[in-house]
Amino acid sequence: MKKNFILFLFFVKIIFCNDQIPAKKQIKPIAIINGTVFTANEIIEKGTITFRNGKIEFVGKNFSLTSEYEIIDASGKHIYPGLFSSITTLGLNEVQALRATHDNVEGGKFNPNLKTEVAVYTESELIPVTRFNGITTVNVLPQSGIISGSIATVNLDGWTYEDMLVKSMSAMVLNFPSMKINTAWWETRSEEDQKKENEKSVNELQIFFKDAKAYFVAKKNNSLQKYDAKFDAMINVFEKKVPLLVWAFDILQIQSAVAFAEEYDVRIIIAGGNDSWRIANLLKEKQIPVVANMTHRLPDRNWEQYNEPFLLPKKLYENGIQFCFSADEGGDGNYRNLPYQVGTAIAHGLPKDIALKSITLFPAQIFGVDNRIGSLEIGKDANLIIVNGDIFDIRSNVEMEFIDGKKIDLTSHQTMLYEKYKKDMRNKNLFV
Repeated sequence: MKKNFILFLFFVKIIFCNDQIPAKKQIKPIAIINGTVFTANEIIEKGTITFRNGKIEFVGKNFSLTSEYEIIDASGKHIYPGLFSSITTLGLNEVQALRATHDNVEGGKFNPNLKTEVAVYTESELIPVTRFNGITTVNVLPQSGIISGSIATVNLDGWTYEDMLVKSMSAMVLNFPSMKINTAWWETRSEEDQKKENEKSVNELQIFFKDAKAYFVAKKNNSLQKYDAKFDAMINVFEKKVPLLVWAFDILQIQSAVAFAEEYDVRIIIAGGNDSWRIANLLKEKQIPVVANMTHRLPDRNWEQYNEPFLLPKKLYENGIQFCFSADEGGDGNYRNLPYQVGTAIAHGLPKDIALKSITLFPAQIFGVDNRIGSLEIGKDANLIIVNGDIFDIRSNVEMEFIDGKKIDLTSHQTMLYEKYKKDMRNKNLFV
């Protein structure tokens, strides 16, 4: 039995791994010239950006090039920071129908000691697919229980998770208990049963946090009696070094999450936040950022306008709330659609410069990695893309991509299939 299981895992790895070799480390300095540079803070027409050893050394105009540089002429092209997708399970899920390829769920309700980066499958076929559309960095999240574990911020290139890791413990995931009664037709539980389950989850969360806080105080006072891995993992949260990413959607749930954070004196980020604009004053007062839960979704209530989700980013911006985007469309292969979700928000009033920041600089700031990525600035990592048009236009294509200054192979399983069948159809005079 054990032998058969090992063979099964071996074949799963062979079948569901990508063929690409991770990019080689940058050796020669590179200069990209004559492109329109979108730094995330300004736009530079016919600008130049240079980088060496994986770090940006110049952004602007009138740079004196020498023969040591590899020169890339980006005339007529747009140069952007690499895009940052704030919520994904990339590298944790591969095939939805095959349980052996899922690693986003762990047993138990409280797993704060879980470090997601060690589970990232670096050879996932979904990584090149996502990378193809300009996404160079993602947050990888666990999803189960009440406290799921910590978020890892990773670049989408590398042999191992250590190669890919930008930051460990960017946040701790908390699935805040529901505060409402579900009356949808598919709900089989009674209102009374739902209420009891909600109250039970809240009580369990309170007990865990009280015990974890007591552990934190005891360790701080050098009076700790016994080591506990789960409580120990919470110390960075109580010291405010690591925020809680709190999944909360409706008004009552968000308000309860904010009150909970106040009670235990911790930093939080609201994830989902469908109703966040309705309590914008509270979030602004507490300086709580929001990860907007997709643009391409249906309204939560049958009496809301069809474009309610499309307007959420604009409303957050107009109310002075820092935000970024989630592009989880119900499948790990769809994270590539991040710029198009933002494009929908632009079509409904979100300023384009803010839109770009919402998938570059803002998530980097929210998750504490803006010292390295998020904008094209001297000293930051050379994560950038060259696009033959507007990145938010579905007709545009990413032509070149760099992560840490390394040239990235933009082929994927889909592009190879496209080339394969395009050639076959041309031979049969069926495809022009």
